[in-house]
Amino acid sequence: MQQQGANNNVSFRWQRAVIKVGSALIAPNGEGCKTACLLALAQFVNESRSEGKEIILVSSGAVAAGRNAFSLTHPPSLSEKQAMAAVGQTRMMANWARLFDTPTAQILLTHGDIRNRDHYLNIKGTIRELLAHGMLPVVNENDSVATDELKFGDNDNLAALVALVAEADTLLICTDVDGLYDADPRTNSNAQLIKRVDKIDQRIMTLAGGAGSVVGTGGMQTKLQAARKASHNGIQTLIANGFRAQTFSQLAQGLVPGTLFTPPLSRSSAKKNWLMHSLRARGRLVIDQGAANALCRNGASLLPVGVVKVEGEFRAGEAVEIVLEQETLAIGLCQYDAPTLTQIAGLNSQQIEQQLGYSSYAEAVHRDDLVLF
Repeated sequence: MQQQGANNNVSFRWQRAVIKVGSALIAPNGEGCKTACLLALAQFVNESRSEGKEIILVSSGAVAAGRNAFSLTHPPSLSEKQAMAAVGQTRMMANWARLFDTPTAQILLTHGDIRNRDHYLNIKGTIRELLAHGMLPVVNENDSVATDELKFGDNDNLAALVALVAEADTLLICTDVDGLYDADPRTNSNAQLIKRVDKIDQRIMTLAGGAGSVVGTGGMQTKLQAARKASHNGIQTLIANGFRAQTFSQLAQGLVPGTLFTPPLSRSSAKKNWLMHSLRARGRLVIDQGAANALCRNGASLLPVGVVKVEGEFRAGEAVEIVLEQETLAIGLCQYDAPTLTQIAGLNSQQIEQQLGYSSYAEAVHRDDLVLF
C-alpha cells in the first residue's frame, strides 16, 4: 500500500475497460438526468475509442433519472421505484446517446442472468459483437423487474461482474470521492489518499466507510468488494473522482488520479490458470491438421468446420480438450453443447445455418476462451 506523494510515477495502462458511473454523476440532485458532470468523461471515452481502446459503461441512475416524472408526497415504494426506473432508463440512455460519437447499446441485467449459463454466454457474445462493430455498450441492472433475490444490490459489484464477462483488463469506478483514504477525509483533515493497493486484505476493508451520497446505494465498502472481485480475475481497478475534469485528463496521460488496485496476476495469466487448473474438461474435440495450424500458428478460433469428432457429454460453456490425433493441444470453453456440435462438425457457416435452421456462433471455441498447452 502506498500513500500519496510516494508514487507519482504510477502509470495506468489499459486496452478494454469497464467504466462504472454512479447515480450522483448522472442525476446530481436525484431529480432527472444532467450532462454537466458527464462532459469530461464523455470526451475521455470518445478520445480513448479513437485510439483503438474499448469501453463498456455500467450506468447507475435510472431511478433518480425518472423520479421527477412522479408527483409523490411520500417515500416511494418498491413498485413505484421500479416504475421510476422504467421511465428513467429511457431518459438515461437518451442522455448517454447525446454525448458520444458512436451508437450506444443498452444491456439490462439481473443477477439471474449472470448465474444462468446460457444467459451468461449470450451476454458475453453480445458485448463481444458490439465492441467488434465499434459500438458502446451501456449496462445497467434491470431495476424495473429485479426482485430482492435477483438484485446485485449495487452497481459497483455489477460492474466487477461485467468486467469479468467482458474480459476487460480494467475496471474504472467513477464516484464522488478522490479514492481510498487512510482515514475519513470528511472528519480528519490529515487523511491521506492511498494511491496504490497491491492486496485487498481485511486491513484495507476496514478503511471503507458508509455511503457518501444520498443518491447512490454503494459506499466505499462496495467499491472495495468490486475491486477484490476484479483483482481475483486479473483485472486492475481504479477508484477516482468522476466530478473532476482533471481526473480524465490525467487518465488520458496514463496517470493515476485516484486509488489503483493492482491484481497479483494479469488478466491473461489469471484466465490461463483458471482454464488449465480450475476447470475439468467435460469432453474432447478431435480436430484436423488445418484447424491445428490455425490455432497454434495463427492464434485463431476453432471453427466447427475444423472439428472431426466430438467426444463426451457437455453443455454450452463447459470446458473441452482440443486434440489432434492423440496430442492435446489446448483447453477451452465450447460455445455449443455436445449434441449440437456433433450435428455441425465439419460444416462451414452457411451449412451450419442450413443444418440447424438458424444462424448461431461462428466459432466452436473462441480464441479468447482457449489456452494452448
